[in-house]
Amino acid sequence: MARWDPWRGCHKYSEGCRFCYIHKGDGKRGIDTDQIVKTERFYAPVARDKKGEYKMKSGQLVFLCFSTDFLIEDADAWRGECWNMIKERSDLQFLFLTKRIERFMECIPPDWGEGYDNVIVSCTVENQDRADYRLQIFAGLPIRHKNIVCQPLIGSIDLSAYLDGIELVVVGGESDSGARPLEYQWVLDIRQQCIEHNVSFEFRQCGTHFRKDGKDYTLRVRDLCSQARKAGINWKAES
Repeated sequence: MARWDPWRGCHKYSEGCRFCYIHKGDGKRGIDTDQIVKTERFYAPVARDKKGEYKMKSGQLVFLCFSTDFLIEDADAWRGECWNMIKERSDLQFLFLTKRIERFMECIPPDWGEGYDNVIVSCTVENQDRADYRLQIFAGLPIRHKNIVCQPLIGSIDLSAYLDGIELVVVGGESDSGARPLEYQWVLDIRQQCIEHNVSFEFRQCGTHFRKDGKDYTLRVRDLCSQARKAGINWKAES
């Protein structure tokens, strides 16, 4: 796996952004997250070593813009170059998350067609309101590989109407001292929806405040992912 952040910075966009770890971390370092700037790694996918070979090795999954949003308006002037690099590196699989799925059609390259086969788009939703808004749009978009990410999950969500054509659903809680609690039953409900529609499911992380069987737990941030794995509820769709 590799990571590629061609720019940094983001703007809070909806309720799921309230305790954004990017804004929180930047604040501690005196960085203005609302300033969107190119990074030194803008051309990372096509950078070559002294032998003329790509530094980013073939066959990897590349996490794109995981500290920002690939569809953010401030990056409109730069995104075309990124699409060119993604097209050039057809030997890599690129994955990006977005809360701005309504901008998708105005952000794609002219030759997108039904989608690039090496691009996975993950639509992020945090509650039923945002799921109903974003996923109705997502369902009609020409994308070859679609995921749904419910993280941070801050309320119960019924995804049943939106799971056709989805390859994976990821669920996770919120990580902050003031985080809203994650109800384990919400996680199990989404898992069951995925099983019924033969969509792979992954419980990626618990919440700092986690509620299970009527009991409240406070977990350390460093334990959130390992505790989710211990639940052993990930499920792979049948081919």
